[in-house]
This record gives sequence, C-alpha cells and structure tokens, in this order.
Amino acid sequence: MDIFYYLKSCDTCRRIQKTLDLPDSVSLINIKENPLSSEQLAALFLKTNSYAALFNSRAQLLRKRGLKASALSEENMRDLLLEHYSFLKRPVLIYQDELFIGNAPATIAAAEKVLHE
Repeated sequence: MDIFYYLKSCDTCRRIQKTLDLPDSVSLINIKENPLSSEQLAALFLKTNSYAALFNSRAQLLRKRGLKASALSEENMRDLLLEHYSFLKRPVLIYQDELFIGNAPATIAAAEKVLHE
C-alpha cells in the first residue's frame, strides 16, 4: 500500500506534497488526526531497522521535556513515536515498497524520480 504520512498544519509537508504530485493511489494520512499505530510503526521499522531513522530529533516536545535524541535508546524512540505524532520525522512516503523519510532535498528528488518514472 502506498502511503504519505504528513502533518496537515506543516507548510513544509504541504509544499512537498504539492511538489511530489502524488498519484491518487497514495493514501494521505495526517498524523495529527491519525497517529501511528504500533502496527504501522512496526511496518516502518521493518524497512529501516532503526527507530532513529524515523525520529524527529528537532521536535519541540523533545526540548520541552529536556531530552536529547542522542541520549535516547531505540526503545525510548519507539515509545515516543507511539506517544506523540510530533516525534515522527516527516513527511514519510512509502511508494512501491520504497521508503522516503524527511524533507532533505536529495530525499525529495529521489521520491520524485520513483513517483514519475
């Protein structure tokens, strides 16, 4: 299943969604309204073998809690990812079994290439 996890209120996510011109086959999931389930997170983990790859180390909530991403274990990251949507690095695109995480220009370019081959 092709999925685009994003935050509707995030300008960067909206810009990337527009840039990618996602096909209708891609399900759009606003993570604020539909937080990740443990099953969805497990499926993402199978593709990355790392919660750190999915973790937003710049989340404001992380700073508010006085935490540093570098000090967190994989298990801590997993728990935080399930606890609050803002800990997911976004956007996340799963398309034809490929995974694209975050908003780095190289990531977006790679996603565009796969989407429009």
